[in-house]
Amino acid sequence: MSSRMFQGVVLQMKDSVDRTVGVIDADGIVVACSELTCIGEHWSGAVTAVNAADHTTAHFEGKTFKPLAGWGAQFDYAAFVQGEDEMAGSLCAMAVVAFNGAKAYYEEKHDKATFVKNIISDNILLGDIYTQAKELHFVSEAPRAAFLVRQLGPADVSTIDVIQNLFPDKQKDFVFNISEKDIVLVKEIKAGINSKDIEKLARSIVDTLGSEFYTRVVVGIGTIVSGVKELSKSFKEAQVSLEV
Repeated sequence: MSSRMFQGVVLQMKDSVDRTVGVIDADGIVVACSELTCIGEHWSGAVTAVNAADHTTAHFEGKTFKPLAGWGAQFDYAAFVQGEDEMAGSLCAMAVVAFNGAKAYYEEKHDKATFVKNIISDNILLGDIYTQAKELHFVSEAPRAAFLVRQLGPADVSTIDVIQNLFPDKQKDFVFNISEKDIVLVKEIKAGINSKDIEKLARSIVDTLGSEFYTRVVVGIGTIVSGVKELSKSFKEAQVSLEV
């Protein structure tokens, strides 16, 4: 997570809020603050206070803390405002809303699956692909193939979860919806894998969904491509194979 993103939000708040506002990370390091001299300070006691408060408002050394949205039991980031009064609590709650919105936008923009989705949808300029791949530490030159999984019956929202569980490596395999009934799997292909192995992989998706979850699907397979910018080509071939 970029501390610059949080600092950008803080600077926008600075003119409207007459109190110190900022963000600490899970180690208690101040990563953003309206008082620039505080950035980089280590507040280990604040971490203990926030974790003890169990995702509610906490107080430490004259400041009010509230964790941002996260997935784990321990917070990843927490907003803080100078003061322990009711006004500080209200300001901290509003700051959390602003930081959460910026955090969600940042994560979506810098998410590898969204990046791949934009490529196959031709929703990104060719000149930007390698720039963004570098920012995301995405391996550009690796053999990959696109699989288009189409549900034949009523759409089942759990289908995408099943496919994601079949391919859990989120750094190499990307699964996402492109419509109510269509799911795309972009999979990195290991050396030595041939077309029969690819077809066997597609068959395993069909069989798993059909036998265990009673969901009928067909799978279109694109050819293996070596470069990230060719993923769109593989996806279009998967589409054509289903239409044919």
